[in-house]
Amino acid sequence: MQVIIPLAGKGTRLRPHTHLVPKPLLKVAGRPVMDWVMDKLQGLQVSEIIYITGHLKEQVEQYARARYPYPSRFIEQKVQDGTAGAINLARPHVTEPVLIIFVDTVFEADLTLINRTTADGIIWAKEVEDYQRFGVVVTNPDGFMTRIIEKPSTPISKLANIGLYYIKDTAALWRGIDHVLRSPANKGEFYLTDAFQHMIEHGRKILTAEVGGWYDCGKLDTLLETNETLLRQGHARRREFPGVTIHDPVLIQDGVTIERSVIGPNVTLEAGARVVNSRLEHAIVGQHSTVLDSTLHHSMLGDRVSVRGLKGTTTLGDDSEIDVR
Repeated sequence: MQVIIPLAGKGTRLRPHTHLVPKPLLKVAGRPVMDWVMDKLQGLQVSEIIYITGHLKEQVEQYARARYPYPSRFIEQKVQDGTAGAINLARPHVTEPVLIIFVDTVFEADLTLINRTTADGIIWAKEVEDYQRFGVVVTNPDGFMTRIIEKPSTPISKLANIGLYYIKDTAALWRGIDHVLRSPANKGEFYLTDAFQHMIEHGRKILTAEVGGWYDCGKLDTLLETNETLLRQGHARRREFPGVTIHDPVLIQDGVTIERSVIGPNVTLEAGARVVNSRLEHAIVGQHSTVLDSTLHHSMLGDRVSVRGLKGTTTLGDDSEIDVR
């Protein structure tokens, strides 16, 4: 089985500075989002991973080649025409069934279902109450997909499409993508889900499987919510420091220094971070960053960031510096 990971268009500009970080390399609970996703490949026979990247191709390739043991290929999507166009770039290299993973979420799912299914494909979904925000999957009584509907106004389904798919019949997938690319663009984009709809309408069966958990990492507020969820699920690590008050859950990695501060709840301090005379809650502080005389909440600091005298909410990319004394 091959794995396709579309990353094109997934770069995040961290304001107010101009450092660009691919979303899958943003960290949550001390690890890049992509690491959490790659953990789920255990137990699968993966022959190759095909990354469809955007203009941040070099950053993703450098990280992935150093970190993951799978044979890999990196293809840049130079025209951002949608998810169907992104997957289509992998077509010349696909020789097996494919697992497609959009890695701006952390999910809990047993992907070894792939080894047991007789369906032409699988789409994973999660039941949600705010179904109007998502594309939702409609199923028949046997659990097979019949339709995908973008942001429905009526509660036709509460199964949100999470961006995780397995396609055994890749020939049918390419026919579906060809159909989509020949059709008028939907709001300027060509959607992969429309290709799945084409497959269904031409007799293919795509099983719907519900995930145990689905945690969004696509925006700062949801990234911090996911950080808290992972910490509460057992990834927290508390350390004690003289004169420091800790409110759980927190993750304090090796080499962290804290003096005269209040930390937590929902705070990750990565290796080598230093916090002095400050208060942090609902925050992620990157490696070797320094926070002095500051009060921060709902904030994210990249690696090697230095802030002093800052109060409120902020998002700073790597190697940023702010001093408001």
